Amino acid sequence: MKPLEEQGEWFASLRPGGVRELFEHLPNTLYFAKDHHLRLMACNRAFAHRCGYTSEAEIIGRTDSELFSAELAEKYRSDDRQVIESGKPLLGIVELFPNRLGEPEWFVTDKVPLFARDGKVHGLCGTVRSYEGARAALQPYLDLVPVTEYLKEHFDETISIGDVARRAGMSVRQLERRFRATFKTTPRHYIMKLRVLTACELLVSSEDSVTDIALKVGFYDHSVFSRQFSKIVGLSPSTYRKSRSNR
Repeated sequence: MKPLEEQGEWFASLRPGGVRELFEHLPNTLYFAKDHHLRLMACNRAFAHRCGYTSEAEIIGRTDSELFSAELAEKYRSDDRQVIESGKPLLGIVELFPNRLGEPEWFVTDKVPLFARDGKVHGLCGTVRSYEGARAALQPYLDLVPVTEYLKEHFDETISIGDVARRAGMSVRQLERRFRATFKTTPRHYIMKLRVLTACELLVSSEDSVTDIALKVGFYDHSVFSRQFSKIVGLSPSTYRKSRSNR
C-alpha cells in the first residue's frame, strides 16, 4: 500500500471533530468554520462567547449579519466569498472585530478554504487573534530575550546565574521565578538543554569523539555529559550517533 493511501485511511478512521479540540486550548484565538452559504457550522467556545452565546450549539446556522454590525458583517462576507470563489487562503487580515466588551478592536484573521473529496470548495474556516492579546502573551518572552540571547552565546562557558541576573537588572530569585514562569524550567536546565542540543548536532555533523564534543559544549566530565545527554534525549551519545548515522 502506498504511503498516501495509508495516510488517507488513517485520517478517515479518526472520529469527526477530534482535531478541533486543539482550538479550545489556544490562548487569544477564536476559531470558526462556515459552509458555502456562509453559515457558521463550527466554532470554539471563545468564539461563541465573544458573539454573546454560551455554547457552539446556539450559534450553528447563524450568519455574520445576525452576529455583527452591518459594516463588519459585510467586510467579513466579502473576504469569505473571495476565499470560496478563489479556493485560496486569505492570511494576515488586519481588521476590526468586537472585543469582550463588544467594542471594535484590531485583530488578525486567517481564512482558508475547506475542500470536499470531490475537490470543490464547500466552505471555509479561520482563526481570529487579538493584536493586544498576542502581544501580552509574548511579552514575558520578550522581556527575557537579553537573558536567553546571552545564554545562547555563552552556554559552552562557565556561567554564573548571579552574573546573568545582574545583567538583566534582577535578583537571582526574581530571574529564576520569571524564567520558570515563562519557560517552565530553570536557567541552569535551559543551559543544559542548549549544550545537549548542540551536542546532538555535532554528533551527527562531525567525526569528533564523544569526549571532544562534551568539552566543546561546556562539559568537563565525560560521565556527567553522558548522564545529562541520556536524561534529556533518552539515548546515550554513542547510541544517538549510531541511530542517526543509520538513517
